[in-house]
Amino acid sequence: MSTEKTDIEETNDEVNNKIIVGLTEKVIVKGESQNREVIARMDTGATKSSIDVRLAAELRLGPVIDSKLIKSAHGTKLRPVVEVNVEIKGKILQARFTVADRSQMRYPVLIGQNLLKNNFLIDPSRRVDMPMRMKK
Repeated sequence: MSTEKTDIEETNDEVNNKIIVGLTEKVIVKGESQNREVIARMDTGATKSSIDVRLAAELRLGPVIDSKLIKSAHGTKLRPVVEVNVEIKGKILQARFTVADRSQMRYPVLIGQNLLKNNFLIDPSRRVDMPMRMKK
């Protein structure tokens, strides 16, 4: 019997080492003196992660370590960047987040590719803020 893996077995190994998240997930943003659990949107279309300016201020995130020119549906803006510790599905990660006014958005935190590439897979049928539909 051959010990070489088939393409399917190699694909399964890759999937088995990933953490599956939904389109929305509860995450814990770790601040200077307190933590805050919020519902975040997982967005593979976003290169960088983003956090609401009020949440960043409340948790005393900072200092501003950089600024990035961000293109969005609302135009191009220069945004400050802060280093944030965030826990997703029990995995604690440190990443750069742009700080933006997300008050008109449904979710105060957007998790982008810079975090999702750390062994996460998105299951679009899962959301923490909506009941799962029964399978037919």
